[in-house]
Amino acid sequence: MLLRSLDAIAVARGDDLPDAVRIGDTTLSRSDILGAAGALAKRIGGAERVAVLATPTASTVIAVVGCLLAGVTVVPVPPDAGSAELDHILRDSGAQAWLGAAPDGTDLPVVPVRLHTRDWHSHPEPPPSSIAFVLYTSGTTGPPKGVLLSRGAIAAGLDALADAWKWTANDTLVHGLPLFHVHGLILGLLGPLRVGSRLIHTVRPTPAAYAQANGSLYFGVPTVWSRVVEDEVSAKALSGARLLVSGSAPLPVPVFERLADLTGLVPIERYGMSETMITVSTRVGGEHRPGWVGLPVAGVETRLIDEDGTPVPHDGESIGELQVRGPMLFDGYLGRPDATAASWTEDGWFKTGDVAVIDEHGFHRIVGRESTDLIKSGGYRIGAGEVETSLLGHPAVREVAVVGVPDDDLGQRLVAYVVGDVPSPEDLIEHVVAELSAHKRPREIRVVDSLPRNALGKVQKNKLG
Repeated sequence: MLLRSLDAIAVARGDDLPDAVRIGDTTLSRSDILGAAGALAKRIGGAERVAVLATPTASTVIAVVGCLLAGVTVVPVPPDAGSAELDHILRDSGAQAWLGAAPDGTDLPVVPVRLHTRDWHSHPEPPPSSIAFVLYTSGTTGPPKGVLLSRGAIAAGLDALADAWKWTANDTLVHGLPLFHVHGLILGLLGPLRVGSRLIHTVRPTPAAYAQANGSLYFGVPTVWSRVVEDEVSAKALSGARLLVSGSAPLPVPVFERLADLTGLVPIERYGMSETMITVSTRVGGEHRPGWVGLPVAGVETRLIDEDGTPVPHDGESIGELQVRGPMLFDGYLGRPDATAASWTEDGWFKTGDVAVIDEHGFHRIVGRESTDLIKSGGYRIGAGEVETSLLGHPAVREVAVVGVPDDDLGQRLVAYVVGDVPSPEDLIEHVVAELSAHKRPREIRVVDSLPRNALGKVQKNKLG
């Protein structure tokens, strides 16, 4: 059973948890979740895919669990998605309806999510091979692709993390991460419902909210932890926790060290993608090194390959493309057989597109992206090409190149180099916000006379930023 803690028979026998999930001002017991999600599952049974506007609310929790009970695939949609991004996700996914809240002007039917309705009929567990989620990528090399994640892959991924982090039903997980990607949704919501631990979702991941939650296990992206260490009182309040986990982007070494100094806890770093979930992590009780993400989790194999397809030695210095295989990998890209085939080697390894080094003890360090077009800002993975396409749709823009530049708070911030008669940088930023998610907006517009290009006309982004 994917969500083991929501076993209907066990809950009926009294194995309830009155504060299983607290999200904002709403607290849900296991029976609250099971009853409301059961009522929703009864109404949506037979649907294939539905969209959920993934706001940090109890309605989102019930919508996701209701779909999992009914065997209906969930398409999580960022609440701040712009019109172009939203249209693409809905069209590409084939979502048949919205569950709960829906954007204004939607053409899809809306199925309400009622928190106080109850239905206790049992639902047959769908097979492990059935697709639970279609998660959309950042659109690095074009429109975002729908990643197909099966129930079996999710279960394998969560069990591997429970093993690596000694995550048990005695834990209380605290985070305030978005509920439309692997970190906040799969790990941060389904993880507690599988392991049986409590979840406190703070809606916003502020240092004060984290300090007040009194949890044992905390999730955050580097931006969250950089803000925590700037608030010494809040940081020291986390010293009673068992584990602080950082992911979605590299944790700057100064933040790692300051967090350890203030809390007495050495952060856990890990590595994964939408397509793979978490495949590499440092361990509870194991070695922790700033800038290194640790060892493959249970069931995962990794290797480094150079440009010629030759294995790269594990010497802690030689760089190669990181390839992985394991039971938590995705089932392909929705409707994209060519892209799916291109992402795998002939001998069955997934090509991550990231470059890394591995030392003689198997410890991994992620060096960066093979291309320069993946920007990690505030914990988000943002495709430069998607933002460039949006900017080129503005009549004042003739040429554009988007890069990520180092930022103490965000990790990287988006800077757009623009050629054109730009009346106001704010106009361009607002243009992007209207089309894409707000976190994909450029933080700065730099108007230039020309972009540096090589002999083939390709923009040389290494000369920008």
